[in-house]
Amino acid sequence: MRKRYQKQIEHRLLLPILQFTQREKSSGIVLAVFVVLALLLANSPLRSDYLHFLEHHFGFIVDGKSVLNFSVAHWINDGLMSMFFFVVGLELKREFIGGELRDLRKVTLPVAAAVFGMLVPALIYLLFNLGTPFSHGWGIPMATDIAFALAVLYMLGDRIPVSAKVFLTTLAIVDDLGSVVVIALFYTSNISFSSLALGILFLGIMFAGNRLGIKNVWFYGLIGIGGVWLSFLTSGIHATISAVLAAMVIPADSRISEATFIARIHKLTRQFEQAEPNDVRTLEPEQLDILTRVKADSMQATPPLQRLEHALHPFVSFVVMPIFALSNAGVSFVDMDFSTLRANHVALGVMAGLLLGKPIGIAFAVWLMEKLGLGRRSHSMTWRIIIGLGFLASIGFTMSMFVTMLAFNSPESVIQSKVGIFAASIIGGIAGYLLLKKNPKS
Repeated sequence: MRKRYQKQIEHRLLLPILQFTQREKSSGIVLAVFVVLALLLANSPLRSDYLHFLEHHFGFIVDGKSVLNFSVAHWINDGLMSMFFFVVGLELKREFIGGELRDLRKVTLPVAAAVFGMLVPALIYLLFNLGTPFSHGWGIPMATDIAFALAVLYMLGDRIPVSAKVFLTTLAIVDDLGSVVVIALFYTSNISFSSLALGILFLGIMFAGNRLGIKNVWFYGLIGIGGVWLSFLTSGIHATISAVLAAMVIPADSRISEATFIARIHKLTRQFEQAEPNDVRTLEPEQLDILTRVKADSMQATPPLQRLEHALHPFVSFVVMPIFALSNAGVSFVDMDFSTLRANHVALGVMAGLLLGKPIGIAFAVWLMEKLGLGRRSHSMTWRIIIGLGFLASIGFTMSMFVTMLAFNSPESVIQSKVGIFAASIIGGIAGYLLLKKNPKS
């Protein structure tokens, strides 16, 4: 009876949860739920408590001095989001080694589309804000939120050819890389060169460990967090950059080769078959020893890069990103003076940059590469699909919100930017969905 009850729980509760978390679109759905929750909190009677909690400071006391004393929002944006950027760095390295970005000749179109899809939105934003105190926000409409964009794309299922999914995924990967470069070069100030030098030293130790064949993830974790991340956090360069750099020196090769692993597993499987079983549910010591060796060999056959990516991706998708959305998406419309939206063009620049700049830049890049003979679309990639993907790329939520917090200090400018991001992301997502839904399968 008890066993049957456990199976029912597993079938009705645990299995659906596991299946949900493994779907490509699930992270985008969860992110959307937390965006709505943040908006509800910011426009409810709890808005004062919600904002006060995010402004609450905590840190450490050393010799009577406050050290690393930041607000909750700051810890989320510089701490938790470093995990997000670390996973982005791992994904980028994997793609360059054996993924979509391995042969740049095959990804000319999406790479060019990503570049123009960043430049055109920035230029459109500057058309509205050049020469004003708000021109520093040009980096906000450059980003694409891969979680939201892919969530919408996968909702369309088989209506969309595989080539379109590869195109958007590659575009978003290059877009992430471009956003990291923009943050590093243009949204960093007041640099402490001593802290930066210390961070580079720790990064060098990680690189040396890689070259010496060290595969222990704890080695890289301790030096990466306790050395590289803390040094960059106090250097003035945004701490998330350290996460990307640290990811790039994580080993991408395993301790044992695939052939060696296969031979060992075959041998251990035969030993397990030959081991004398018992008549109870527990295993014999010999069987346990064999399974322990299988587990150890499996760990050694998995590169640290992919082991970390596989372990961290669910946590980042279903914990880090929702927390970021909850802390940054809370725009209060209750006390908003909408006349401030007309005082400058931040919201309009962000909205136009994302909603117009992304599809225009992406479509222009594809047209230009084909005219120059540097790239060629597959037959399934119609112009309707290209433009539809361009609108999906205008969903710039996560990274755009992140750059907003770096670009502006005034709450009014931050709110106006968020309004532009929300408007463009919602309209772009709907427009992209409708265009792609109507696409003929031929």
